[in-house]
Amino acid sequence: MLEGIEFLNKEMFWLLLLLPLAIVWYVLTIKKQTAELKMSSIKGFQITKSWLASLKPFLFVLRLLALGLLITALARPRTVDVSSKTKTTRGIDIVMAIDVSASMLAKDLLPNRLEALKKVAAQFIQGRPNDRIGLVEYAGESYTKTPITSDKAIVLRSLRDIKYNTIIEGGTAIGMGLATSVNRLKDSKAKSKVIILLTDGVNNSGFIDPKIASELAVEYGIKTYTIGLGTNGMALSPIAIKPNGSFQYGRVQVEIDEELLKEIAEVTGGKYFRATNNKKLEEIYGEINKLEKTEVEEFKFYNYEEKYRPLVILASLLLLLELLLRNTIFRSFV
Repeated sequence: MLEGIEFLNKEMFWLLLLLPLAIVWYVLTIKKQTAELKMSSIKGFQITKSWLASLKPFLFVLRLLALGLLITALARPRTVDVSSKTKTTRGIDIVMAIDVSASMLAKDLLPNRLEALKKVAAQFIQGRPNDRIGLVEYAGESYTKTPITSDKAIVLRSLRDIKYNTIIEGGTAIGMGLATSVNRLKDSKAKSKVIILLTDGVNNSGFIDPKIASELAVEYGIKTYTIGLGTNGMALSPIAIKPNGSFQYGRVQVEIDEELLKEIAEVTGGKYFRATNNKKLEEIYGEINKLEKTEVEEFKFYNYEEKYRPLVILASLLLLLELLLRNTIFRSFV
């Protein structure tokens, strides 16, 4: 293809090999094409060589050009204008349930668990342009931060606003966070419904058993991916509040109810992950992004414009010119 032009019958270019053969034939037979008169002497004649005689090969050049153009036309040159249209055929509704308890301020992830999560979650949201996403916050209780929406700007703004506060009751109510997420998705008409539940602790608050919430997720066909956030061993975590309102940090044993998170994921058809550092957290969201693919149907439209007609017309004009010159100006030399 040359600059947007493609040739449908490329094999026709093999016929161009006829051109050098025609040139060889012309060179070998040119003398035979001119009538000769043998005389013993031309002393009695005054010979004037016409400049038209030297231009006679020009007729053969015109014929060669016409032949080349016809061969190119047989190769069917055409331009192709390709346009495409995409259509999302299977959207996914996703709710991200985020633990906002005080332990999420632990500094085993940088700058802390919550901020590290918000950064990775923002990248995940930006990478899902065809899906609807909602946010749920939970600690000792839970509430909907953002209902599922396709407006990513709203979701990202709400994600940036998530922070630890003393308004929400302390503790970690995994069952409440999961149940609230299920409630946001149960009436969804999407063919695929997903919850990404993240916590760094154990279920120690709330009045809904996580196993009951898991059964609700199964009933409504909602898959749940669970993430345990926190390093193995000890982590620098808030242990008290100073008089000025800031936190006092100390080394605290990381406790994550991995068995519960694994059970929630297995029952609902999801998967459990453990994020012990920033890089691992990014990899987990990247893997979830690959597991939950939105099917997008692409339609391509091809507009072909044939380009052989101008070549045929030009070749015909060259042949006509050659015929006209041969029978007028060059007639006496043929």
